[in-house]
Amino acid sequence: MAGESEFAGRTALVTGAASGIGAAAARWLDAQGIGELYLIDINRRGLDQLGLGCKVQALGGDVTDPNLWKLFERELPQIDYAVLNAGIASNGEIVDLDIATWRKTMAVNLDGTFMSLRSAMRAMKKAGHGSIVVTASVSGVKAAAGTAAYSASKAATIQLARVAAAEAAKFGVRVNAIAPGGVDTGIWDKAEWFAPLVEQHGGRAEALAAMAKDATPLGRFASADEVAAQIGFLLSDAAATITGTCLVSDGGVSL
Repeated sequence: MAGESEFAGRTALVTGAASGIGAAAARWLDAQGIGELYLIDINRRGLDQLGLGCKVQALGGDVTDPNLWKLFERELPQIDYAVLNAGIASNGEIVDLDIATWRKTMAVNLDGTFMSLRSAMRAMKKAGHGSIVVTASVSGVKAAAGTAAYSASKAATIQLARVAAAEAAKFGVRVNAIAPGGVDTGIWDKAEWFAPLVEQHGGRAEALAAMAKDATPLGRFASADEVAAQIGFLLSDAAATITGTCLVSDGGVSL
């Protein structure tokens, strides 16, 4: 990109920024010369370990807490970009799924996204411009057994982004979603079934490679940095006429 980046000197919000896609998005924005980042994650220590060069306002908190967003709106004068990435994974077939797991998944993935989206839209409405990307999942596009709560939350997230785009266009704000497939992040390590797979294949990288070969037409999972660059495209002026869409970045899984 010739000359100064369009992101230079501007302000962005990233939720779920301590790891995975959120951390990669924060690093991508930092590399583009973003002036200030507002980073939110329940893992406050993780935010301090990102080592970014731009000005950072780090806030440890739960995106499902309405008081967090009241504080955020009171303290934040303006944002130009938002990456709403905070989320959790869950699994379990419907007949075995307990209501606590269902509600927690919906609380983080849908309620948290709604509140963060509302705050970002309010700030951008005042400014008369802005671009938002919401992290969804291919699970919100393609049904898979054993993912009822997660898939339902991500399908709802995609529709929420579309409705937001329809509402925000009139005040100069674009809203899009991205639906990754398998991505090499720490979320795998939190799944109980993953450790035996690592042992079976002789290492984490080998386990992920085996999973990707079986499940993905392209034969590999994405890196968090690759997804972050795609988010960056949707945020940028290169996507100036794109709003209300969901970019499916799944290596062909949804085929």
